[in-house]
Amino acid sequence: MSLTMRQRIYIDTSVVGGYFDEEFEVVTKQLFDRIINKDFDIYFSEVNETELSLAPQNVQDIKLLIPKECYKYLELNDEAKKLAETYVSEKALGQASMNDAFHIAIASVNRLDCLVSWNFKHIVNYDKIKLFNSINLKLGDPLIDIRTPLEFLKYED
Repeated sequence: MSLTMRQRIYIDTSVVGGYFDEEFEVVTKQLFDRIINKDFDIYFSEVNETELSLAPQNVQDIKLLIPKECYKYLELNDEAKKLAETYVSEKALGQASMNDAFHIAIASVNRLDCLVSWNFKHIVNYDKIKLFNSINLKLGDPLIDIRTPLEFLKYED
C-alpha cells in the first residue's frame, strides 16, 4: 500500500453507461478494473443516483463494482446549484443540460481532482471546459479538471 492519497474522481452517469456501450466498453472496463483495485475514491451525487434510477438494471448494477470504502456520496448543495445555474445563465450550457451543469458544479465546489465523462457534447469539450473554468475563477471556485476514461489507462513501460 503506497502512502499517496487516492485520486478523488467524480464519474458522471455516461461512464457507468459506457460499461455496456460498444464504443466505450473496453476503456470503461479498464477504468473499472482500476476502480475495483481501489486506485481512486469515486464520487457520486444525487444527480447520478436520479439518472441511474432511470437506467436498465444491468447499468444500475455497475455501481456495485465500486468498493464500499472508495464510494463517496455528495449532495447537490446550494453552492453547487448556484454554480450550475451560472453555467447556464452564462451560456456555457443550455437549460436542457442542467444535470450536466450539476455534475460539473458538484465536482468543482467539492474540489475533486477530476470529473470523468464520456459526454463530449456538453462536458469533455475543450471550449466548454475553458468556459466552466473561467466561470469558476470569476466566482472564486476551484478550477475543474475534466477527462475521459481514456486518460486513466495505465500504460506499462
